[in-house]
Order: sequence, then structure tokens, then C-alpha cells
Amino acid sequence: MELDKLSKIVEVAVTSDGDRIPLGLMNAEQALELPEEIEIEVSHPDHEAGSTDTFISKGELAEHVAADKP
Repeated sequence: MELDKLSKIVEVAVTSDGDRIPLGLMNAEQALELPEEIEIEVSHPDHEAGSTDTFISKGELAEHVAADKP
């Protein structure tokens, strides 16, 4: 059974001094609800969270989720 894109698990990270610092795993909906003051990157929801080096911005995640809605 395919999970909807809001339920997909993503890895959330911030960049500090050029290094990506993982904050943790959460579903896409939770990642999108993080405050705008925190500049995050998230693992692409089509890849396995915690195992991929493919990261996208919060805005790209929102577009990816929106593209799946009717």
C-alpha cells in the first residue's frame, strides 16, 4: 500500500559551517510545519530517509507534496 506523500518519512537536516547536521526523522507533514526561521533540508521523499544523500529544500518538499494532491 502506497503512503500518501505527507506520510512519507524524511530526514531533516540543517547546514552549519558547510556540514549537513541531521536533526532527525519525521513525516513530510511535520517537516513542512517546522518554523520558517529554521532553514532545513529534507531527504527526497522518494528515497529512503537516513540512507540517501539526495536532499531538497522545504519549498521543494511542499511542491512535491502539492503535485500529488488532486
